[in-house]
Amino acid sequence: METERDAVELVEGDVVRQFARAAVLAALLGAIGPVSVPIPLSPAPVTLQVLFVFLAGLVLGPVWGTVSMVLYLTAGAIGLPVFSGWEAGIGSLFGNTGGYLWSYPFAAALIGFVVHRGTDLRDPADVPFPIVVGALLMATILIYGMGTGYAAWLLDLEPWEAIAGYALPFVPGEVLKMAAAIAIVQSGRLEPIRS
Repeated sequence: METERDAVELVEGDVVRQFARAAVLAALLGAIGPVSVPIPLSPAPVTLQVLFVFLAGLVLGPVWGTVSMVLYLTAGAIGLPVFSGWEAGIGSLFGNTGGYLWSYPFAAALIGFVVHRGTDLRDPADVPFPIVVGALLMATILIYGMGTGYAAWLLDLEPWEAIAGYALPFVPGEVLKMAAAIAIVQSGRLEPIRS
């Protein structure tokens, strides 16, 4: 019996670096995601999760930003306590705030496609301000559309009840998260890796 001795092709360095950045961002989200502040106007707590969704799309782009969010969701689904309130497990993805969690990969991809104009990365600090703001607004609408829509369906809420409980109380915080994400990328400290 003869042993195959063909050389193994190595993964390109850019792919390894991008995956590492996606994993680091997912880990940072996993570290900050469980920290939540309950608010009286909503059954959903305030978290900084969406800030990291914004950064994933802005810095990592549509492909690796999506990978980062999938890594985060996978970590939580397999039992790591990375969701708000230190929750974990597949049940968290189907609870009353599961729609928000499911929206994260889609929102990161949307931001990435709008800001980077495709899959080739460019420095988000060089992208015109209205485009960045527009991308973050579209992603926020997507996140809250999926989050409130899922909560309304799951809990049999009227649309206005879902919006009042699962979206409106968070608008001021989302504006601050958008401003923080823009300030972070404008600082030039998180440049995308270009191939």
